[in-house]
Amino acid sequence: MKVSKIITVALVIMASATFATVSAKKAPKAEKNVETATAVELKSSSDSLSYAAGYSNTQGLIPYLQQQFKVDTTYMADFIQGLKDAKEKGNDPRYAAYQAGGQISNLIRERMLPGMGEELKGTPDSLVADIFYAGFIAALKNDTTSFKMSQATDFFQKHMEAAKEMKDAQAVAAGKAWLEENAKKEGVQTTASGLQYKVVTMGNGEKPTATDEVEVKYEGKLIDGTIFDSSYKRNPQTTKFKANQVIKGWTEGLQLMPVGSKFEFYIPQELGYGGRPSGQIPAFSTLIFTVELISITGK
Repeated sequence: MKVSKIITVALVIMASATFATVSAKKAPKAEKNVETATAVELKSSSDSLSYAAGYSNTQGLIPYLQQQFKVDTTYMADFIQGLKDAKEKGNDPRYAAYQAGGQISNLIRERMLPGMGEELKGTPDSLVADIFYAGFIAALKNDTTSFKMSQATDFFQKHMEAAKEMKDAQAVAAGKAWLEENAKKEGVQTTASGLQYKVVTMGNGEKPTATDEVEVKYEGKLIDGTIFDSSYKRNPQTTKFKANQVIKGWTEGLQLMPVGSKFEFYIPQELGYGGRPSGQIPAFSTLIFTVELISITGK
């Protein structure tokens, strides 16, 4: 993902966030270094309304600050001072620029660097935070000592693409090796397409066709054991869909199951999501599903 795109997305997320969503959490008591209250004389109904509005609109603020900005409530006096400074200097363009610099720095530290670091995980390269900042600042200063923008962008994109290709190849190889070993296990059967399955319980009902709507319970996980989806954790535990409206491995596997059956599917990446990551499922992942076919709900 390009740096500019990451910044834009992150800023939209930050701008749209509201601390009201965390107001249900009990705010911890502020530490003793928070300045003491100052008496305010409320001379009119508007004064009282304004004070009450300011007071009541802090509900949920402290857990929001902790969650979104990692503010330690020990330093609430510093937060209050920053709030006052922003109130006084709100129209000062220099102060606005300074604040923006702080926000972008937080985005770099909390989102951009971790995100790109994850993309490089398992490859020979990694990101050095201080040098990343140096390059970031150099571009803002139009300093072309080490790179011009076109050169830096080309270099960065080619390395990230190479890293993705390496990780994709590793995922394909790992899945293939895992399936080869799994095929040797007792009870595991392999179809012509490469789908592997094991019968846990064989039902005695009708088998669905590809165009039938079915009702199932299921759990899906990666070959490392990570559970990425489970209908058992929802209420109701069953879900309905047409057998041909899911990944190929499911469509084929469901047609092998009489109603009342419980199977395990071991799905090669080409019968799953292939190169498309989906939620917690990385690209080229081999998938394991436990599936119970409850009923055929529509023909």
